[in-house]
Order: sequence, then structure tokens, then C-alpha cells
Amino acid sequence: MFTSLKEIPILKNEPLNKYTFTKTGGPADFLAFPKSVTEVKALLEECRQNNLPWMVLGNASNLIVRDGGIRGLVIMLEKLNHIEVKGNQITSQAGAKLIDTTYVALEHHLTGFEFACGIPGSIGGAVFMNAGAYGGEIKDVFVSCEVLYPDGQIKTLSAKEMAFSYRHSAIQAQHCIVLSATFDLQVGNYDEIKAKMDELTHLRASKQPLEYPSCGSVFKRPVGHYTGPLIEQAGLKGMTIGGAQVSEKHAGFIVNINHATATDYVNLIQYIQKVIKEKFDVTLETEVRIIGEEVQ
Repeated sequence: MFTSLKEIPILKNEPLNKYTFTKTGGPADFLAFPKSVTEVKALLEECRQNNLPWMVLGNASNLIVRDGGIRGLVIMLEKLNHIEVKGNQITSQAGAKLIDTTYVALEHHLTGFEFACGIPGSIGGAVFMNAGAYGGEIKDVFVSCEVLYPDGQIKTLSAKEMAFSYRHSAIQAQHCIVLSATFDLQVGNYDEIKAKMDELTHLRASKQPLEYPSCGSVFKRPVGHYTGPLIEQAGLKGMTIGGAQVSEKHAGFIVNINHATATDYVNLIQYIQKVIKEKFDVTLETEVRIIGEEVQ
């Protein structure tokens, strides 16, 4: 399999804990790093011909891969990372880091993207999840994105077609790949943009447990509540299962403090959900994506 695609780096039975921000996760049967849209298309065609399942991982930052790993092909788009500026608009390929895109905006004196300066995901993942922080979301600056479908068609989707809502986009229900996205910004003052980014970077470093591996914000914010304080009020700050711990710095995060497994993470997430439901009658939904298979 993949013998006709020798130019594309493809690893076999590759441990995904080398790539996830939690440092957990089992192996992918195959892991590919395409360098162009043409190569992505070729990979999907090979999967179609061999009836092989496939999946795209972004920057694997807001993600938990179960310990059994992922069957079929995993595609990582980190080599598709070109960022281009035309006037007030920035177009970034899916594998470009969101943080890098915000700094390109800064270099061109463009404002509106400051909210994302500390979000560690890729552009593709950010669009897929409608990522946000500090009062801003991708939908606020989004113009359109190019999407590749399994049959090889590439379509341009507008903001309306994406139907963005809180941590949601329409393509979450579609088996397709974001290739690039275009964002509309405004001309601003470099020093003011930089000051705002510095402020948000400091806030993130002071409040979030960046010193440990984590998957970022674990839960969506429930209506009428803030997740971290809710978990803290339940007495769960510092709660540990295996090597996974509710962060003592910010209870909305689960950190890997001692060789945690994905199973540790999932068990701790489920325990938190159970306690919060019992104590406050609040249902916590996960923001982090949990994918892959259990260990057989």
C-alpha cells in the first residue's frame, strides 16, 4: 500500500504520543505528511481504492487520541503552511499555525486577530472548531475556506455556509479537509496591536498551566457558568487519576504530570462530568476531541 506515493513521507505503526500536546495516544497504522494539495488528493485516492479509513489531525493540541490508536491513515498537514497577505486579507494554508498567522498580521499592521495569538492550534483545526479566546472567535474574521472532499472536489465555503457557532462549524459533520482559509482584518497601529498581543500572552502564561503537557480547555463553557470555577467549587482541583491531574493552576485544564495515558485523561474527564452533574446539575460537554480506539 502507498507504493505509488514514494515521494510522500509515510510512517507505519507510528506512536501518536510523539505529536499530541498531551503526550498520550496509541499508534496510527499509517501517518503521512503531504507537502502539497496534489499529494493530499493522491493520499485520499489511495485510501479510496484500498477502502482504507483516513483522518486529518491538525496541530493535535485540543485532542486526545485513545491508547489503542487510529486505524487507517492519519494525515498531518504541517508542511502546508504558507501564509499570504493581500491588502487587509490573510490567507493561510491549513497546516500553518494560528499563532504564526497572528504574528504575520502584526507585521503587516493588521488588527482583529489578536485574540488568537496564544491559541496553539493549526489554521485548519481552528476553522474546524471555530477556535476562540479572550472574547474573539475565528468566525469574527473569517471570509472563506477551501475544502477538499473525498471525491477530489475542492469547494470554497463562505462564512454563511460554515454556520459557525460556539466551537462548531458545519464541516464537523462532513468528511472533508480544510486546505486553506482567508481572514479579513483592519489596518491598525503596530504598537497597539503588539501591546494587545503581549497582554494576552501574559494573561495566558499567568493563568494557564503551560509548564505541563495538556490538551487546552477540556470542556465547553456551560451556559451561565465558568468551567474552571465550577470544577474548583466541586473540590476537584488537583484531582488525579493515573498521571493525569486537574490543574492546580486552572481547573479547566487537565495536565499530564506523570506519564499519563489517554485512558487516564478520559477517566478523569468522565469523573469530573459525573461530579459536576451530581453537585450542580450542570452537564459539561467536552471541547477537546476524543478520537481513536481503546486498547484491545
